[in-house]
Amino acid sequence: MATVTVTSPPAIKHDVRRRHKGSKLPYLLLIPALILELAVHIIPMLVGVWMSLLELTQFHIRDWSTAPFLGLGNYRATLDFSAATGQQLLHSFWVTCLYTVLSVGLSWAFGTAAAVFMQRPFKGRAILRTLFLTPYALPVYAAVITWTFMFQRDTGLVNHLIVNDLHLADHAPFWLIGGNSFWAILIVSVWRSWPFAFLCLMAGLQNVPADLYEAAAIDGAGFWRRLTSVTLPMLRPVNQVLLLVLFLWTINDFNTPFVLFGGSAPAAADLISIHIYRSSFITWNFGEGSAMSVVLLLFLLAVTAVYLFATNRRKVDA
Repeated sequence: MATVTVTSPPAIKHDVRRRHKGSKLPYLLLIPALILELAVHIIPMLVGVWMSLLELTQFHIRDWSTAPFLGLGNYRATLDFSAATGQQLLHSFWVTCLYTVLSVGLSWAFGTAAAVFMQRPFKGRAILRTLFLTPYALPVYAAVITWTFMFQRDTGLVNHLIVNDLHLADHAPFWLIGGNSFWAILIVSVWRSWPFAFLCLMAGLQNVPADLYEAAAIDGAGFWRRLTSVTLPMLRPVNQVLLLVLFLWTINDFNTPFVLFGGSAPAAADLISIHIYRSSFITWNFGEGSAMSVVLLLFLLAVTAVYLFATNRRKVDA
């Protein structure tokens, strides 16, 4: 019996070679992004880690080569909670945690309520949606500076509303100093963050089939039953990403407290971003400031890893 040899047509061979050659194009397109990532994030992060190992103060900032090598000395001084530096950092950490939990929780609650309210079409919905997204669209500095004027004790709109219009207080309270400074920055943070939550959740609700709500209504489910049994479970993938993004944005936020309070925030609103800035650029101890930044980075990586593991584990179990 004769053996028949099957050969590929020249056109097919040429197409395979061209496809293999074209597979390099995605990697070539990634090169500019990788270069920018190295220049903007990776290299500064590595420099910050190196700075945290040096006694880099105002006496050595001109020439880093003269800065003594401390190793983990800055980390020991930063995490020594029996000393003043460690106690101040621990206070700032707890203030930041409380601020982050309240800001993320309230932003998510307001965003969810607004998204559910805007789910059904009604007259004027487009205008109301635009108004809801205005805080997210405004430049950060312009928006926070406006809030700074509104929180002024004698001429601010907030005290005028509380004292003169609503008569909730006998005298105008201070908002940018003292204990009320925490609530001031929390109000500004929620005002800026909840439109983003609203935008993400409203987009997620577009993918929820209307048949589910109709079936729930036929079964006699009320509004709260439909919310807890249909809406929130269907929004779980969106909420998993949204809560993580809001957490990282809020705990790392520097612009809002810096513009609202300046370079030195009150003790009640001493967020860790401002605390690190003050340790680095006000007291000129860049070594300890870098050590604080590295500790914060490790904390965020640990929290993110635990959160992703828990959510992925829940998804696998489901």
